[in-house]
Amino acid sequence: MKQEITTVLAYISQLPDERKQMVLKLKETIAKHLPKGFVETIEYGMIAFVVPHTTYPAGYHCNPKSPLPFISIASQKNFVSLYHMGLYADTELLNWFSTEYPKHSKTKLDMGKSCIRFKHPEQIPFKLIAELAKKISVTDWINTYERNYKK
Repeated sequence: MKQEITTVLAYISQLPDERKQMVLKLKETIAKHLPKGFVETIEYGMIAFVVPHTTYPAGYHCNPKSPLPFISIASQKNFVSLYHMGLYADTELLNWFSTEYPKHSKTKLDMGKSCIRFKHPEQIPFKLIAELAKKISVTDWINTYERNYKK
């Protein structure tokens, strides 16, 4: 039986050696640059930066028992994923990021709706990720979330 991971440290410690530094540096970059109010935790089996229930009691509309997600990091089979809900919810932010990415990375942007995939550590534009992390405050994220998802 697979043990459920409940802490960020436990998540990172179980990663293959070639992924540990990649995920740790990504997590540290985001944590250092996020505006105050987001909380680092484990949600949905990933490292997550969320708006806690103490700030947003309604929680996530898909599961109100979960805090409102914002940014998550996951080590997948073939890549490390960075999920940024703001990119999915804010077209202006997505356009900014898509325009800036080639200025910071030699590789093509590999992206889904809110998921940015990195196969190798050298692909991660840490300076750009730091800028992205700064762009939305907790209040701005709650307002964007409610405008897009709360009916």
